[in-house]
Amino acid sequence: MSLLDHLLVRIAQDGPMSVADYMTECLLHPTLGYYTTRDPLGTQGDFTTAPEISQMFGELIGLSLAQSWLDQGHPEHFVLAELGPGRGTLMADMLRATSHVPGFNDAAEIVLLEVSSPLRDIQAQTLKGFKPRWIDSVTDLPEAPLFLVANEFFDALPIRQYLRDGDGWRERLIGSDRNMLSWGLGPQAEQIALKDRLADTKDGDLVELCAAAIPIITVIAGQIGSFGGAGLIVDYGDWHSLGDTLQALQAHNRTDPLTLPGQADLTAHVDFEPLALAARAAGSAHSRLTPQGVFLERLGIATRAQALAASLGGSELEALIAAHRRLTHPEEMGNLFKVLGLYPSPCAPPPGLEP
Repeated sequence: MSLLDHLLVRIAQDGPMSVADYMTECLLHPTLGYYTTRDPLGTQGDFTTAPEISQMFGELIGLSLAQSWLDQGHPEHFVLAELGPGRGTLMADMLRATSHVPGFNDAAEIVLLEVSSPLRDIQAQTLKGFKPRWIDSVTDLPEAPLFLVANEFFDALPIRQYLRDGDGWRERLIGSDRNMLSWGLGPQAEQIALKDRLADTKDGDLVELCAAAIPIITVIAGQIGSFGGAGLIVDYGDWHSLGDTLQALQAHNRTDPLTLPGQADLTAHVDFEPLALAARAAGSAHSRLTPQGVFLERLGIATRAQALAASLGGSELEALIAAHRRLTHPEEMGNLFKVLGLYPSPCAPPPGLEP
């Protein structure tokens, strides 16, 4: 049975499903889900993340966290965690850079949150010698100072979509039509979670909610607020979302989200505002939302690129220049991707996120 067949049977039995339920089935179904059955990264996959573009990204992320560790008195034991570590490339680049920070790698307990068995296997090979530990939930994080990165993690969490209809909302649902998936709308109803959005929307506007993100950010922020540490949330999105941002990627091209479920990556832009508010409520301070390009330039990516370029030529030099541009230029990833920092309120934000 294909995932499409499974979804059609579920809809026939239970009725139309929310976008959140659809994303969860497509991405995490135990035997038919996108993440549970493949390595989706790289030129042979469906998308490429910043760590796969250049080593500079992970190096600078690592040094930003290491400086925060030093600024907070270099605790002798801490958790160095990554949510959704892909192939382990980002963590490997971080650890290579932080190996030059005396004591940092020795004090770090490396913890990875990963749901994909194929990716766990790849991470184990990439990080051979570092003895990482895998967890299934942020609630499994050890109680210790927490220095964490989540790059393109929150965009894959399931969202629900609501269309403004008068003083209420109609949820966007997925049903079936002639053995195909199709869009529909639920009945008009009040949505307590969207009460404040009546002031800045009009009839027909679509608003997305990611309820799954709040418990995760609450745990992370609570641990940083209680034990110390720092968090770097890097993702595409903005502050105070509006509009339909659900997208499907297959072989690096956009496709219809309802076509071939389980065969394409499904993501949505991150609304950083509720993440920041939840972090603050959990006891952590947060930085200003900063474009990725600005963040990386503040950390010295241009200087690092020049140092790498000194030993390169020809196609390798061209690739380095292209990688620097892709990560930082406003028309590429530089403005689309944003960085939100979490840190204990008495401390300064992680380097690169200065006010």
